[in-house]
Order: sequence, then structure tokens, then C-alpha cells
Amino acid sequence: MAYQYIVGGVIASFLGFVFLYNSLVRRLKKTRISMEFPVENCVKKTGNGEVVGATDIIIVGAGVAGAALAYSLGKDGRRVHVIERELNPPDRIAGEALLPGGYVKLIELGLDDCVDGIDAQRISGYDLYKDGNGTKISFPLEKFQSHVAGRNFHNGRFVQKLREKAASLPNVNLEQGTVTSLLEESGTIQGVHYKNKSGQELTASAPLTIVCDGGFSNLRRSLCYPKIPPELYTAFISAVGKQNNIRTMANRTMPAAPLPTPGALLMGDAFNMRHPITGGGMTVALSDVVVIRDLLRPLHNLGNASAVCRYLESFYTLRKPMASTINTLADTLHKVFSASSDPAMQQMQQACFGYLSLGGVFSNGLSSLISGLYPRPSSLAFHLFAMTVYGVGRLLLPFPSPNRMWTGAKLIWVASGILFPLIKSEGVKQMFFPLTVPAYYRAPPF
Repeated sequence: MAYQYIVGGVIASFLGFVFLYNSLVRRLKKTRISMEFPVENCVKKTGNGEVVGATDIIIVGAGVAGAALAYSLGKDGRRVHVIERELNPPDRIAGEALLPGGYVKLIELGLDDCVDGIDAQRISGYDLYKDGNGTKISFPLEKFQSHVAGRNFHNGRFVQKLREKAASLPNVNLEQGTVTSLLEESGTIQGVHYKNKSGQELTASAPLTIVCDGGFSNLRRSLCYPKIPPELYTAFISAVGKQNNIRTMANRTMPAAPLPTPGALLMGDAFNMRHPITGGGMTVALSDVVVIRDLLRPLHNLGNASAVCRYLESFYTLRKPMASTINTLADTLHKVFSASSDPAMQQMQQACFGYLSLGGVFSNGLSSLISGLYPRPSSLAFHLFAMTVYGVGRLLLPFPSPNRMWTGAKLIWVASGILFPLIKSEGVKQMFFPLTVPAYYRAPPF
């Protein structure tokens, strides 16, 4: 009899465990379905190639911006499909400096360990030399922990670390492939057509597609205003040979003119990140990643493409202070310190060098901008104005001459060509009276 009671008890316990397990699984499935995005919004057969699995967000490009964004969104629980044309380590010059402001963003994203093990060198400022004289520009790092600083490294090694970090998440699918076109239906982007590594034509669908595939993107024309020139070119120093001969290569830059498109978002090098001197491109990109992550966090359903598009339009405004400040400063330094036979530009070089040599609030103010730690457009405008006044003062003191006065007028003209377009692009209120501007963040539409 005891044996029968024991067997009966075991069977009853087993049946009770099965019943309890099934109940818990059903509850979890219901909870999961309510939290995840509808599958019908993620997968759609189009008849053009094979359709791959359910995805919340497609990211085109796995450079600094794409890989960091994939990890950030994946860590938030999104199902992310990243398509990158080449997964071998990049072997090219593509901005080898990360500013302290960019490193702070890495910490915020949980990616600061990606600068470990790649022979990264700490940078705490710049040394400037002109006509045998030198001056130091130190980053304002006093209020930060000791590990916060800029980093110099091989860009390809850094990108590979970011990719490895993203691919380590189970809900991030990093695939080598070439995106050939966007999947568009009724004016809404619903995914991409691409060829995988073996050349097979596939279609990936998702409620949101984020394009961040660099300066040589073949998708940007579909997401930019058509009247804007498709590409601009500048040049930057790529190498100095043994005979001191400077070799240059084209630095492809793109206009910041995204066209808000339902179901798609354009970011990364699409916004004309000019960083030939400051190295601010990666800092701007990582700042963009933080903005997009924070904007997407409250959205539980990406299926309403039009509503999501209207909500994400604020991204283009939220990114402006960091991007425009660093880009304008980089462009200004590039122009000022480029070789020129124009006396006004030569005086501008002297003014810039002399202004930075003053130290104190003068060099600290500009270094806070260059570092990406305090990217305020109003501060940039102030220092550009103060630098111009300093340059004109050098010319007119102690005894002004007609030639010096004429050069001073041209210097003011050159500086105005830098300062006023900045004020126009930012807006007077945003630059000088930011507290009077309504908050850009809006409640999610659903």
C-alpha cells in the first residue's frame, strides 16, 4: 500500500508540475506578445527574393554609428538585423581620433571597453606650432574621472570591437551583405532588398529601417531632398611620406538635408561630418546613437510608420547642437590653417594662434568645444567673435595704417562668412536664448 501511495504521489506531483508549467508559459507568452512588436508588421512577403525572419529594426551599415546603435537597441530588447557590405576589418584612414565627449558617450552606451586591447593612446589635448612658436590646448577634464580622455587608435580595430560587442547579443543578427535598394510600398519604407555574401537576393522587412552606411551610401538619394546636390568633396591630409611629400585623398562629405520618410531614418556620415582636424565625426555619431536610443525607448509599437516618422523628426533637431558646433569648428579650423596667400586669411591664422596662446578662459573655451564635452553653438559664436576682435586689435595697435585697416576689414569679412551662416542655421533663439525655445522632446504618439 505504501508503494502505491508513493507512486500516486509522484504521478500527481508530475501532473501538477506540468499543469503549472503550462500556465506559466501561457502567461509569459501573453506578456511577451503584449511587449513585442506585431510580427505581421515585421515580416512581409514581396515576391522579390526570399524573405528573412522577423525583425524590429534594420540597420544598414555596421560602422561606428551602425554597430554602436545595434548594440544599444539590442540591449534594450529590440530584434535588430544589421547588414554590412564588408565585415573584414576596415583598413583605411577614417577618423582615428575619438574626442573626450565621444568617450563619455561610449560610457553612456556601455561600450567604453571597446577602446581596450586595440593599442589606443590617451590624448588630453593638442599642441599647436606656428613659425617656431608653440602652444598647448588642454581638454577640460578636471570634473571627470581619471579614465575620461580622448583616444587615438586604428579605426578598423575600434569598429571591429563595436561589431563584436553588438554580435554578442542574441537578438542582434549581424550579416554581411550589400543592400541594393529600399523596400517601399505606398510611400512607406518597409525594409530593404539586399544580396548576401553568397550573392543570393533576399528581402528583409521591419517597421523601421535606419540607414547609416557612410559617405559612399547608395541609399541616400532616396532619403534626401532631390534639389540638394548629391555629394560634395573636400580634401584632407592622409599621409606624410619620407620625403615630406603630402599625399591627399578625397574626403567625401554629404549635405545635411534628410527628407523625413515614413519607416526610415537617416543618420551617420549623411550629415556632412567634417572632421579633418578635430576628429569630431565619431563623437557626433555616438551622440546621435544616444539620441536615437532615447527616442525609441518609449515606443512599444513601430508598426505605425507615419506616426513614428513624425516622432523621430525631432532627432534631426536634437542632434544639431553637437553636430553643428563640432562640424562648424572643424570646418573653421580647416579653412584657417590651410595654406593661403590671402593676407586676411594669414592674419586670421595669426589671430587664432594668438588667441589660443592667451590661455585661461580663451583657450579653455575653445578646448571645451573641440573636446565635444560642452558643444554649445552660442559659445562657439562668442569665441569666433572674440577671436576676430583680437585679430583686428593686433592689426590696429599701436598705430593703424590704411593697409592694416583694409586687412582688418577683410578679416572681419572672413569671420562674418563663418559666424553668420552658423547663427542662421541654428536660429537666434536657439543660440542665445535657449530657455525660450519649447522642449523638443514630445510624448510618443502611441
